[in-house]
Amino acid sequence: MKLILAIINNDDAASVAASLTEKGFTITKLSTTGGFLHAGNTTLLIGAEEDTVQTACDIIRNESFTRIKKVPTSASYGRGLASDDRQVETEVKGATVFVLSVDSFEKM
Repeated sequence: MKLILAIINNDDAASVAASLTEKGFTITKLSTTGGFLHAGNTTLLIGAEEDTVQTACDIIRNESFTRIKKVPTSASYGRGLASDDRQVETEVKGATVFVLSVDSFEKM
C-alpha cells in the first residue's frame, strides 16, 4: 500500500480530483497554503495499491499545468519603484507529488 501526497495548484485541483475519483481512487482533500508563493493549494491524500500508483500519477500529471505567475520580490522594497518593478515572473508547476510507503492501513 502507498500513500500519494499530491500538492495541487488550486487552478487544477477540481479536474485532478474529478479524474481520480472517476478512475476509482478514494481521495481526502485538504486546503493548504504554499510557503514560496503564499498561494492557496489543494493537498490530496490518496491511498493506492502499488500497481495503481503510476495510474494516479499519470492522472495528476495530465490534469496539472505549468503556468507563469508574477510574484513580488523584496529586492526593490522601499526604493520608490512602481509595483510592476517589484515583481518577477516565475514558472509555477501544477503539482508536487510524494509517494510514501504505508506499513499499516485500517478503516475504523
